[in-house]
Amino acid sequence: MSSSPFPDLWLRGVAANPAAPSEVLLRLLSPQARAAWPVLCGERALPEEVVEAVLVHPERAVRRAFTRNRYAAPAQRGRLVGDPDSLVRAGLAAGPRPRLEVAEPLPDDVLETLLTARNDDWSEQRLTADEIKQELASSGQIPQSFRRGMLRHPNPELRAQATSLWLWLTPAQREALLADPDPAVSEAAREHRRILDPAAMEADLPEPDCHHRAVLLVNYAVSRSVAERCLAQGRNLWALASNQHTPADIVARLARDSDPEVRERVAARADLDQTLLAVLAEDPDEAVRTRARLQPLPRTWPQRAALDRALGHTAECVGQVGEMFLEPETSWYEACAASEEPRLRRVAATCAWLPGEWVRRLSADPDPEVRHVLALNHPLAPPALVLDAFIALPRHRPYLLTLARLPRTGLAHLLDHADPEVRALAAADRGLAEPPVRLLSDPGPGVRRAAAANPLLPLELVSSLLEDPELAEGASANPSLPVARLHELLDRGGLAAAAT
Repeated sequence: MSSSPFPDLWLRGVAANPAAPSEVLLRLLSPQARAAWPVLCGERALPEEVVEAVLVHPERAVRRAFTRNRYAAPAQRGRLVGDPDSLVRAGLAAGPRPRLEVAEPLPDDVLETLLTARNDDWSEQRLTADEIKQELASSGQIPQSFRRGMLRHPNPELRAQATSLWLWLTPAQREALLADPDPAVSEAAREHRRILDPAAMEADLPEPDCHHRAVLLVNYAVSRSVAERCLAQGRNLWALASNQHTPADIVARLARDSDPEVRERVAARADLDQTLLAVLAEDPDEAVRTRARLQPLPRTWPQRAALDRALGHTAECVGQVGEMFLEPETSWYEACAASEEPRLRRVAATCAWLPGEWVRRLSADPDPEVRHVLALNHPLAPPALVLDAFIALPRHRPYLLTLARLPRTGLAHLLDHADPEVRALAAADRGLAEPPVRLLSDPGPGVRRAAAANPLLPLELVSSLLEDPELAEGASANPSLPVARLHELLDRGGLAAAAT
């Protein structure tokens, strides 16, 4: 029984304490420390000894939290691929949190296990293997190198799944799958061949508006009768305008549609002729004109997709693959970086492999959005740029806080910032000229916690804060606390004594 009214505050604080050794962290894996598990297993880096204990822990909540831990290496998280609990496997498939668009890929053998699992492989079925595969497909953890390798993978189940990439495959790749010696692969290929058969698409098209109808109309070959029916009904025209298989004469009619969003989608196409593009470049709607003029001909469909992704259009979100299967060449991104058009420079800033010389150039770009996009996407983005993005983009702060390149010192100028999340970052600065004592009474709870956890505070003060319910969690995360004091807090929090 705890001797304190707030033991969970101490447990969570100790779980976050960067100086807590393995012997302390291992105690937090006891059932009495359940309140600390999300922090301990999901929000910090762990010593190897603790990782090993987490991986074999009897409680699902511990293992599942670890599968979502952004600080854990994919190979460590991947060891839970054979976990008997489907919610743990689903956590692994969903990937680390917080999530941006780019995630470290899981090891190939882990991907193969998840992608080839059967619904009857496990006796416990909170989630099916197929549902877990859906989580994986949208997680960003499957690298395109693995997707391409599936085409010739020795496992026929993966070759069969590669047929779902039909729209992105070359004619030679399609023919190889159709001629595959495994009947299941060749049958899957024949089924997916229907994607480029307008008559088959028409037969498969559901009449009510739904996600499946949108998928077909955005991506699959379009029969003339389907296109004419959509035009006559004024229905799904945005989808037809986005579909690269829409017949050219239908595209020309869509370019004259009364809806400017439809005309804008036409203006983004890669197959426009110069005459139609010139008409759209003089469109009465500014968004249509801008998109038409944004990129000259010739264009490619991967370039269109990259622009859509960077400019916030949703056409690509309806497709078969969560991330782009075909990326534009790096030289195209470099050309975008050199453009006078800020929208194209923003597109360049999304490219995580843009060479360093262009990173330096975009880091000084006059357009703040270019700089912010670069900070979110490129591993070489300067720390000062990442800090600027943290201040400017509240929605992305959880992700930015996980980046080693976000400055943690030199932040004294932010101690009085109007935003409490920014003040909290500054309050944790260990390089401040003076301890952040005045921020212990800040109106923001996060600021108070960060200030209480700063090791610049005198140890005597930290010890007194442990008895303050508003500051106890931050104080117990303070790395200046001796190990013996951490054990004492766990004792008082009701945990079993450490093994000797």
